[in-house]
Amino acid sequence: MDSKTLTALVFVFAPLSLVSIGGGQSVIAELHHQAVIVHSWVTQREFASLFALSRAAPGPGALLVPLIGWRAAGWPGMLVVSLAYFLPTSILVYGVSSVWNRWRGSFWHTAIEQGFAPVTAGLVLAGGVTILRSGGNDLVAWGTACFVAAWRLWQPKTHPLILLGIGAALFACGRVLA
Repeated sequence: MDSKTLTALVFVFAPLSLVSIGGGQSVIAELHHQAVIVHSWVTQREFASLFALSRAAPGPGALLVPLIGWRAAGWPGMLVVSLAYFLPTSILVYGVSSVWNRWRGSFWHTAIEQGFAPVTAGLVLAGGVTILRSGGNDLVAWGTACFVAAWRLWQPKTHPLILLGIGAALFACGRVLA
């Protein structure tokens, strides 16, 4: 284990913690950039696998973060990354929530809430594109993802498991025909 790696993990994940406005999904693109391109803690393929594992496991969507720490520096890396990523935001949210409700209905309160919506949507979209790109330029995967996204926009009340089944069927058919 290398203390430089642990220090780098802290300096990458603590700031990401403070900008993860929409949850773990909103920083996927930057997580990928830092873990794969800048520091080479994981490969492109490992990142996609860790992402899939974090999505399949019950719990918060940010489970990818400790998995990257584990791949970078073992158990100490997992612990350091977990503290660096979850602690700053927890402290910030605790502090902000105590004053946030006092401003409810004010101009600034409304402006901030409305401003976070497009920022979060853009960050989550960037994360989705990053995950799709990590799988290569597979037209079947991109087509399936675009179809499911379009369906969700057209029929937002469709149960996600139905879309998962449709997406899996489209992907399987695309693989057979390709």
